Amino acid sequence: MLNSSKLLFVTMMVGGTILTVSSDNMLGMWMGLEINMISFIPLISKSNNQMASESGMIYFLVQSMGSILLLIMILSNSLIMVSSNFTNLLIINLIIFSMMIKLGAPPFHFWFPNMMQKMNWMNSFILMTWQKLAPLSILSKFMNNNMIMMLTMMAVIVGAIGGLNQTSLQKIMAYSSINHLGWMFMAMKFSDQLWMIYLLLYSIMVAIMVMVFNYYSMFMINQIMMNSLSLSESGLMGMSMLSLGGLPPFIGFLPKWMVIQMMMNSELYSVIIIMIMMSLLTLFYYIRVISTMLMINSSSHKWNSMKTNNFFMNKMLTINLILPLISLVNY
Repeated sequence: MLNSSKLLFVTMMVGGTILTVSSDNMLGMWMGLEINMISFIPLISKSNNQMASESGMIYFLVQSMGSILLLIMILSNSLIMVSSNFTNLLIINLIIFSMMIKLGAPPFHFWFPNMMQKMNWMNSFILMTWQKLAPLSILSKFMNNNMIMMLTMMAVIVGAIGGLNQTSLQKIMAYSSINHLGWMFMAMKFSDQLWMIYLLLYSIMVAIMVMVFNYYSMFMINQIMMNSLSLSESGLMGMSMLSLGGLPPFIGFLPKWMVIQMMMNSELYSVIIIMIMMSLLTLFYYIRVISTMLMINSSSHKWNSMKTNNFFMNKMLTINLILPLISLVNY
């Protein structure tokens, strides 16, 4: 049976984001953000448990702070009669800070992992992917080079170090999302198309992982071992995690490869080194998740005896190993 209220809220959420992305004035963008926020809250808190209610309240308070700051800056900009360069710079920086609050980007990231831990996997997926689109589209209109460098460094470092000591899979995915956000900020420096392609490929990789975690109801690292996955399932799950970490030759390396190529053309070598080193740290905590699963499980099941759908597992394999084919086409 189709849940009509859920369909309504999802449609409003998508419509709010489209309104923000397609608006040519700031009030329209603000209105789209508000519609998006007010339709996502019922989706979070539809469960009758305390955790869902808490996450809905956290999301409302944080997003309201970002929206208030954005609205004040929009109104201040129109009310200032004598516009100086300093005033314009201050307003632009505060608009950027308001979008960072909404994205959960460092140093305003503390709500993001805690909220992720209180939600189910489907809502977490929406928060990590679709809910980033509208704030990122606004950020791309206001970012300058100095601000991009600062935000990129903060995001990749916090995302890499924050996930090292976590046992919750949702918190690991949250810090991974913060790290990828830094790469998207850097992609903004070069073109809008680049960060949109990065977000699209990142969303595909996250979707694969979320489907697996949701299917097996995995929320903590030790639950991976309790599910006694077959060798083929463990291998494909490990492959998806390494792809999310950006390890060649998996598809997750493609967006990072594009960003690195653009940075090398701009001679940003020191920044590239820091970003790649932080990516290695994220790979460390992905490998920590999958290492016990791959090493301890010595049973070897046949492909046709897997609990999950063969078609779905084959799609995972195809998506993750498509990068060598793309490379051959490019050459």
